[in-house]
Amino acid sequence: MPESKSIFDPAEWHRTGRGPRYQQLQRHIVSSIQSGKLAAGDQLPPERDLAELAGISRVTVRKAVAQLVADGLIEQRQGAGSFVRSAAPKLEQSLSALVSFTENMLARGMVSTSQVLSAGLFAPNPDEMVTLGLSPHDKVARVIRLRSANGIPMALEQSALPRDILPDPTKVQTSLYAILRKSGQAPTRAIQRVTALNLSASEADQFQLAEGTAVLKIVRTAYLTSGRPIEFTSGLYRSDIYDFVSELRLD
Repeated sequence: MPESKSIFDPAEWHRTGRGPRYQQLQRHIVSSIQSGKLAAGDQLPPERDLAELAGISRVTVRKAVAQLVADGLIEQRQGAGSFVRSAAPKLEQSLSALVSFTENMLARGMVSTSQVLSAGLFAPNPDEMVTLGLSPHDKVARVIRLRSANGIPMALEQSALPRDILPDPTKVQTSLYAILRKSGQAPTRAIQRVTALNLSASEADQFQLAEGTAVLKIVRTAYLTSGRPIEFTSGLYRSDIYDFVSELRLD
């Protein structure tokens, strides 16, 4: 068992105004697993002991652990306790294949879901005007979605498209590309840029991770066969369970 007192002491994880205690404890345990303070196979203290160490009720501990179990990070063994799961293989996504998140997860036998955080027609921002060739008087269809697989938040994506390409962005619930294919306006190529950054407090809340957690950021511009840019997407992806792979060939 890890050095429980130092890991679960309230001073290590609780911050006033940063959300319910069970969520803060859950995020702290996730962060401890990612940093190696809690290793695969480590056992969490029994519920009563953990509640005492963390200075919270057993109900609060139970809610935090239940979320960790649902996220696949903790497994409960009957009569033995709660243990950190062994790391699962990372999901690989090719940077050279233009497929949607929904299609990528389906190919891996995973159930994908999308929570639409915002969808509507807006005045384009400077990046959208430059990338999509829009004027300040045009409207851009913008959709922000939290993408999950098997109930685990995996990606936070903001997509912007010209109004004539996506007249009603509220129709986007799961696969954006499925809608574009129905209208015959799906992109055929894209340029992507990959960088690394750390989650802000609000972004961390969406991912149910600790603030400052490292993630991958991918900015994609997708084009029709004619060469017209019709999609500008910026997404954050969990680097602990996501690998992006590119294939290089000698010309």
